[in-house]
Amino acid sequence: MPVFVGMKDGDKVLDVCCGTGAQVIAYAHYGISALGIDMDQRMVRTALKNIKKLNTLNTSFYLADATALPFKDNTFDYVSICFGLHDKERDIRNKVVSEMKRVVNRDGALVFADFQVPLPRNIWAMFARSVEFIAGGSHYRGFNDFISNNGLEKILEDHLLLEEKAGVFKGGILKIIKARLSKV
Repeated sequence: MPVFVGMKDGDKVLDVCCGTGAQVIAYAHYGISALGIDMDQRMVRTALKNIKKLNTLNTSFYLADATALPFKDNTFDYVSICFGLHDKERDIRNKVVSEMKRVVNRDGALVFADFQVPLPRNIWAMFARSVEFIAGGSHYRGFNDFISNNGLEKILEDHLLLEEKAGVFKGGILKIIKARLSKV
């Protein structure tokens, strides 16, 4: 993903809802200074173990709430989120994106990686739907809302973000979008 969206050595990137840190570690392999946040203490501990095990430089992880990021305005060249929006209810999803917009540089970019809407009619999409159903509760309600409201495209529209580049991957279930803040 770093090459696809134009990240380069020396860029400062925040990955929101980083989970086990896989995306942050991938960024670091390109010389990118990457920081991950997650509000699940177990995920942050796992991410810290992963970077220690892999001896990864230029990375750090913090316990933080994506709806109230503990960073100053205009701090990062890129802010990414990978499969961290579809499972949230709309009000939480909107707060997360608003915070991402706040902490990215005015000339920076936001990177979204999540389910393609509509999901294709293939085995991978059936598997994804099944996993989301099993997760249940607010997670499944968020997924249904995300899918029925045009996914990432609706998020970009609601937040006045301009799509700069997009691609669909992984059997048609993954969409990656690089977006910029509108000048309005």
